[in-house]
Amino acid sequence: MTAFTESLLNPLGSGSARTAAEATVLVIDDDPSMRDILAVLAHQHGFGIQFAEDGNDGLRIAEQTDVDLILLDLTLPGLTGFDVCRRLRGTGIEVPIIMVSASSDVVDVVVGLEIGADDYVTKPFEVRELAARINAKLRRQRTSQSQVRPGRLKFPGLIVDIGRHEVLRDGQPVNLTPTEFDLLALLSASPGRVISRSEMIQKVWGQGADLDLRSVDAHVYRLRRKIEPDGPRPTYIHAVPGIGYRFERRGLNERLSRSLDMPSEDNDETEVIEPQPLPLSDAAHAAAG
Repeated sequence: MTAFTESLLNPLGSGSARTAAEATVLVIDDDPSMRDILAVLAHQHGFGIQFAEDGNDGLRIAEQTDVDLILLDLTLPGLTGFDVCRRLRGTGIEVPIIMVSASSDVVDVVVGLEIGADDYVTKPFEVRELAARINAKLRRQRTSQSQVRPGRLKFPGLIVDIGRHEVLRDGQPVNLTPTEFDLLALLSASPGRVISRSEMIQKVWGQGADLDLRSVDAHVYRLRRKIEPDGPRPTYIHAVPGIGYRFERRGLNERLSRSLDMPSEDNDETEVIEPQPLPLSDAAHAAAG
């Protein structure tokens, strides 16, 4: 482990799990009466709540928002609840999912649990029972969050484990050089923040490193080729022209839309930088990485 990744462990491991009052439940259900019931429950039990009326909207909110539990109806416009559950689990979203359905068919229950749901509630239900199930799942989620290994960053389809110096893409290990790993650790530890090339040189290569800015682009290009699922169109590492790079888990909606034969709403014009020939003074740095 390098000194840089070692320095990231303490800040990353210092956060605590969210309290009950900070928990957020996503309800994917097109039934207005169901949404009314859940709004009252949220107020009584002190958790936040968000609503989605169809599966596509629910997928979008789950990808863009840090939710702690998903309450998922099986009968939805467009995608079924089964489809939504499969896609949520397939993209790496691991929060508890409680399926809600008017069907008490054992086959539906078994299928729901087998594709990744954590619980199955049949309509009509006792409101107190549903509240108890939600609270039990939230307690378990908070406990598991508090036990997450320090320095383990999880994103849909990608895990950056700084403590183990390991990267997994779609569950498969990715072989990175020490420099590539440090670049990914720096970017992924601050998702959404633009990090300049100068800052990247300072933190990854060290103060006073004699490195051309184009060399940073070459290293990032090679890193992208190893972790990006869509080739030249970035999902995780996005260029900010003239400044540097930003790590953002963008692109999940785009991949879902393509799988549904729907046009993508993400018109990301992110610059894709091809590697430039390195000056001789920088070639040694690149080879050492």
